[in-house]
Formats: sequence, C-alpha cells, structure tokens
Amino acid sequence: MLVHSRGGRWATWTVFFALFLPVFALPLLVIVAASFATNWSGAFPSGFTTGHYGAATTGDSLQALTTSLVTALTASVIALTVGAWAALAAAALKKGGRRFMDALFVLPVAVPSVVVGLAVLVAFSKPPVLLNGTRWIVILAHTVLVMAFAYQSVSAAILRLDPMYEQAAASLGARPLLVLWRVKLPLLLPSLTAAAGLCFALSMGELSATMMLYPPDWTPLPVQIFAITDRGSLFTGAAVAVVLMATTLLVLLGVSRIRTKASFR
Repeated sequence: MLVHSRGGRWATWTVFFALFLPVFALPLLVIVAASFATNWSGAFPSGFTTGHYGAATTGDSLQALTTSLVTALTASVIALTVGAWAALAAAALKKGGRRFMDALFVLPVAVPSVVVGLAVLVAFSKPPVLLNGTRWIVILAHTVLVMAFAYQSVSAAILRLDPMYEQAAASLGARPLLVLWRVKLPLLLPSLTAAAGLCFALSMGELSATMMLYPPDWTPLPVQIFAITDRGSLFTGAAVAVVLMATTLLVLLGVSRIRTKASFR
C-alpha cells in the first residue's frame, strides 16, 4: 500500500469498506440470505431452510447449470483461440491495420448485447448457415461477446513482451513457428489464462442476448434464474443465483492457480 502513515492506512481502509460493503458485498449477501429464507417481510429474513437448494441443484436447474458450463467453456476456448490468433496477427501489422483490428474486435462490446443477439439471430436464421433453434447460435453469440476481451488481453500482453527473447531464438536458428510455440506462447500463458477466466465469467452471466436466441432444450442458468423469479419464486431464484456464483468462482479459482503456476515458470 502506498500510504505509509498508520492514520492514512486506517482512513484508506475505512473508505474502502465504506464503499465496498454497500456497493459490492451487501447485494451479494442479500442474495445469499434470501436463498436460506422462508419469508422476508421486514428488514431481515425470517425462517431458515436449505430446501431451496434442493430445487437449485436438481431437475431443470441442474440441466441449466450444465448448459451454462458447456456454453461458457466452448465459447471461451473458441474466443481465446481466435482472439489470440488475431492479436498475434495484428501485432505484425502497421499502425493503421492494428487500429482496424482493434475496432473490429471491440465493436461487439461497444453496443448493447441485445443488439449482438439480434444481429446473430438475423444473420443465422436462413440458409446457407442456419443455426436458429440450435445450441450453436447461443454459443456463437457468447463467443462474439467475449472475444473482444480475449483479443484485448492478449494484445496488451504482446506489447509488453521483450523482443530479445524472440530475437535470441531466431538467431539460434529457430523457425518462426517454433519461436511462436516454444517462446512467445509460454510467455503469454499468464495472460491467456487470465483472458480465459474473464471470458468464462462473462459467458456464465450473459442474459440479454441469450434471451433472444436460446432454444427450449438449451436453457442457460441466467435464463433459468430469470424464469424462476418471474414466476414469483424469489427465494429459489436466489439459491440458483448462489449456485451460479459459486460455480463461477470455483472455476475462476482454478484458472487463477494455473495462471500463478504459469507466471513462475
């Protein structure tokens, strides 16, 4: 911490908790409390039950969780592969070409996600590429939405790379493909894992575009939460939301451990 005096540190922590608790932590704690409640008519919930988690981890909710995991993992792998390849290609372009690539990949996050969902729906609802009504249209939309973050993360990491490593490998006779595989990609591995975690988390929570595209047999968990709460089952919806948060955090912790190991290689 850059504040060296004891009073300054106390003031900094006080301001941090004063902002963090009401803005970030309190809403999540309310969801957790609601997931165990049987009634909430006053300032605090009344009653205690774990029955809501029975509905949150079985039947349609469990199927929706599996759907979200498959969608997020598939979209993250595709987005990371394409985004990293595009970032590597853009690094070799001139300034104008890099700006064009940056604008192209940032465009999907510069507009509301519902616009991306509509664009994908219109583009892939007729031959020759007919994806409407299949799981692939949902995966495609998620891929488009998260690819910008993969591209930007890898692009920033490439700019920070020391070119001396590549030059040393090339001077020893390594071909460009070998330099990429044995030098550049290992150096980019921490950024690649960070981008993968970010893509996964964003895909797990995506709702707006998904609502426009999902078929009945491919319902992700955020859509399930919306449907449950829309029917008035707020406490069950809160339990499903906690399951979504916990699953996402567990995956992110795993990715973080991989990133930490990659950083010390």
